[in-house]
This record gives sequence, C-alpha cells and structure tokens, in this order.
Amino acid sequence: MRNGEIAVLLLVILSFIIGIYLYPQMPASMASHWNAQGIVDGYMSKFWGLFLMPIVSFGLFLLFIAIPRIDPLKQNIQKFRKYFDIFIVIITAFLLYMYLLTILWSLGFAFIMIMMMVPAFAILFYYAGILIENAKRNWFIGIRTPWTLSNEKVWNKTHKLGGVLFKISGIITLFGMLFPYYAILFVIMPTITVAIYTFVYSYFEYKKIKK
Repeated sequence: MRNGEIAVLLLVILSFIIGIYLYPQMPASMASHWNAQGIVDGYMSKFWGLFLMPIVSFGLFLLFIAIPRIDPLKQNIQKFRKYFDIFIVIITAFLLYMYLLTILWSLGFAFIMIMMMVPAFAILFYYAGILIENAKRNWFIGIRTPWTLSNEKVWNKTHKLGGVLFKISGIITLFGMLFPYYAILFVIMPTITVAIYTFVYSYFEYKKIKK
C-alpha cells in the first residue's frame, strides 16, 4: 500500500473513532444540511449524522485504491500518480473537516457554515487544477469528454487549460470570504463555468485537429 493510501485509511479510521467516542454526547437529531444563508434546513438521526460521512469516506478510499489498478490506461496513471496520491489525501481531509464542522455545530458551537467551508473549497479546487494539469489520458481522472478520450492532443491541451482555470477558480472562491451572503456563488459559479468551458473547448479542439 502506498503512503497516500495509508494516510487516507488513517483519516478514515480517525473519523470512525471520533464518531464512536462522541456518540453518547450527541443529540438525538443532528444538522445535516445548510442553505446558502447558513441556516440549517435538514436533519438526520444521531447514528447517520456521526457515521454517514465515515462510511462515505471509506467507500471513496476503496474507489481510490481500485482506480489505478483497474483503469485500462493504468500505465498512464502511474505517470502522475504522486499528484493523484496527494489529491486523495486532500479530498479525504476535506470530508473529515466538513464532518468535524457538523459535529461542532451539533455540540452548540455557532458559526456560518459556508464561511468555514470556503477556504477548504478553495484548497480543493486549486489542487484539482494541479492534478488536472499533470493528468495523462485515462478513464477515471480528469476532464473526460468524448473528444479528450479520443485524442491525446485534445486531452493534453484541454487539461493544460483546465488546470489553470481550476486554480483560478480556487483563488476566486476565496473572495467569498469578503461577501458572506454571496459566498456560495463564489464556490459554485467558477467551477460550473470551467466545467462547461472545458467541455466545449475540447469539442472545438477535436474538430480543429480533425480538419
């Protein structure tokens, strides 16, 4: 098992330990969803509030273990494996951080959830840009459109551009800290825009190369 996989497994185990330890202290119903204004609009039972996220994290851990081993182009994944290993640690830490915020809220701590999440999203998006910039053609990781998967030149050009745009999205996301009421827009809009733009870009690059 690689160092990144071990780190992810330890984070998952830690989340289960936290859930088990805090179970007697938690209220019967825990907040599970906040709207854009930071008001709780969803609840779940104590069991699922404490263990749903660890279970999801464990499922993702199994997926992360499998991807580099089952991808038909797994030899390409090895070319950027160090970036992928760091990414899986970051995304697992992101989920653990969100899990801890949920627990703290249920224990009575007051804060604006989206404002606490903005820096975490910014880090996640920025590093996603680094991963995308270095990703080689494969079936699971990166900007996978019919045109990037069909042509390596289209893949490379789309991912170089997409990597830069995702890093810019991470920086833009941070500006949400200055506008609490609109913070969710600074999280959602840049990434949606980049996803749509790179999808369209890959199509036109493919058509250009074919001509």
